[in-house]
Amino acid sequence: MTRGLSIGDLAARTGLSVPAIRHYETLGLLAPLRNAGGHRRYDRSDIRRLSFVRIAQGLGFPLAELAQVLAGLPQGRPPSRQDWARIGTGFRVQIDARIAALEGLRDRLDGCIGCGCLSLDKCALWNPGDAAARHGPGPRWLMGDRHEPD
Repeated sequence: MTRGLSIGDLAARTGLSVPAIRHYETLGLLAPLRNAGGHRRYDRSDIRRLSFVRIAQGLGFPLAELAQVLAGLPQGRPPSRQDWARIGTGFRVQIDARIAALEGLRDRLDGCIGCGCLSLDKCALWNPGDAAARHGPGPRWLMGDRHEPD
């Protein structure tokens, strides 16, 4: 008999619904074992895995991206602290990029963002004649392009 948590136990521990856990399984976010009766059995380490997914998804990370991150964890054994540290190092780069983007949005939302609307009085100073358009479409200053004086 295979030990481990039932899908209901995992749902209760993570706050996720049973259908959500099944969906995450189809996306490769976790891989339960099956007992002799074919029932899913989850390792306690799956609580951490799903808790990570729940928080990261709530912060806007797409499930496909999270599946790629979690693919770096071992299968067949609970991930160690070193395993989590290894994938955390790579994921930290993505988190830092999102933090920088959010800070840019926060700091520039009430001013010119280089989108080409020219509706704010500051745009005439920061983006005269829609100079940002030479960098491409969209909010160029928020996307990381730098305003270069002519």
